[in-house]
This record gives sequence, C-alpha cells and structure tokens, in this order.
Amino acid sequence: MGSRRALLLVLLCALAVGSCGEQARVPPKDPPEVTIVWAVGDGGSSGEAASRVAGLIAHARPDRVIYLGDVYDDGTRAEFETNFAAIYGDLVERMWPTPGNHEWAKRAEGYAPFWREVLGERLPYHYAREAGGWKVLSANSETPDDPKQLAWLRRRTAGGGNCRIAFWHHPRLNAGTHREEVDDVEPLWDAVAGRAAIVLSGHDHNMQRFEPVDGTVQYISGAGGRSRYAVDDDDPRVAFADDGTEGALRIALVPGRAELRFVAADGTVLDTSTVTCED
Repeated sequence: MGSRRALLLVLLCALAVGSCGEQARVPPKDPPEVTIVWAVGDGGSSGEAASRVAGLIAHARPDRVIYLGDVYDDGTRAEFETNFAAIYGDLVERMWPTPGNHEWAKRAEGYAPFWREVLGERLPYHYAREAGGWKVLSANSETPDDPKQLAWLRRRTAGGGNCRIAFWHHPRLNAGTHREEVDDVEPLWDAVAGRAAIVLSGHDHNMQRFEPVDGTVQYISGAGGRSRYAVDDDDPRVAFADDGTEGALRIALVPGRAELRFVAADGTVLDTSTVTCED
C-alpha cells in the first residue's frame, strides 16, 4: 500500500507542476491587445488628395480616429456633409474631434450639431477618453486661455505619470508656415508639458515630429489633403518633416508604449518613432 500511495503522489505531482520538487510554472501572459488610432487634420476638403488620405485610414480599420480640425472653407453644416462625412464615411462614428479655426466661427451651425447627430449627444469642446492604456485629452486651441479648460487640464494631468495623449488644432512647436502662431497655445502646452508624453496637432499642412521638450513629443499631422505648406528643414528641433505628400499618423498603443508612423496616402511609411511613458 505504501509503495502504491507513493507512486500516486508522484504522478499527481508530475501532472500538477511538471515534476516533483519543482515549482509550478506560471503560463506566460498574453501580450496586451494593441489599440490602433490614426490622427489627421486639415482633410475636410473635397478633392482627390483628401479622399486618398481618408481611404488610407479606412482601409486600416482603426479602433479610433483623432480628427485634428478644419473642415473647409467655413465649417458649415453643408461642408461637414459634403467635404467631411462624404469622404470619411463610417469612420466619423469612431472619431474623436477637436475644432479647427475654419469651423470655429460657425460652430453653432456646423461643428456642434454635426457631432451631436453623429454621437447622439452633445460633444464638449474639451473632453477625456481612454485608449490602449493611455488617457486621451482633447482640448480646444480656439480658446487657449479659457480658465475652466485650463483648470480641467490640470486636474486631468495631476497625480503623477505621463501616459497621456493631448490633442488640439494649433501646434505649440512648429517649423512650418504657421510657426508665428505657436505662442497662442502656450497655456495649453504649459498645462500638459511633462504630464502628457504626446501632443498631437494639425493646422500646418504637413507632417512633423519634434525632439522631446520637457518630456513631451509634439507631432503635427496636418497633411490630410487640403494643400501643402513648406517646412524649414534647418530647424534643429525637428526630428522628421515631410511637406511633399499627403498622409496621416498611425499610433499603436499598449500600456506604457506608443509606436507611431507617419504614412503617406499611398501606404509608404515615411517615419517611425516610439514614445514610452510611466503610469
């Protein structure tokens, strides 16, 4: 009986942990699910170039699309329908937008009712979302001095860590045509610098990636198809720039890490970068 019991114990041990005297091996965890987000602005325009960029993003079937503003020329409801919804189609239901300067003046007849109808509820001009283990903060660069918005940003970035993506239309860092306007959004930048690992903007019609400043990397993805604005290639702050083609920014998110690619409308990868963060 004693030998049979001992044999049974050995068999049970082998089945449980692989062999007696060894610790049970914990199966490896599955890799975290990757969330794919695309970011683009200045593409709400009729024309072949804007349609190509929209088609690039639609073909990729992203989880979310960050739209960085501007529906041309005046952001009327008719332009939202013909210049924007007509080319982005079902993607508008997966979009997180921010207002651009072209639609701000007529926001009450264009931007606000369009997004209310798409979402089924009113869309605030600043709001928070989450994607891939990152907090995503949409701010309004048309009112950069708004004390309520700035207080909201500070609350949302309090508590340590920098696994945040902030986005608004006008960039704080810019080597392109609109570089003289960067000081306008300094209050927004000061509220998130070092607390958001990534800031996304449009407005300048090109693609730019900057060296980190205060722990934050500025990306400009404004080559959505409206036109092209030149970039000063000699600006030492610029890590990458392209002003010769239309395209968008692809962002693959997992907790603590973002893989970013600027992709031309024909699918060519123009630039790759990695941003890590601490939660």
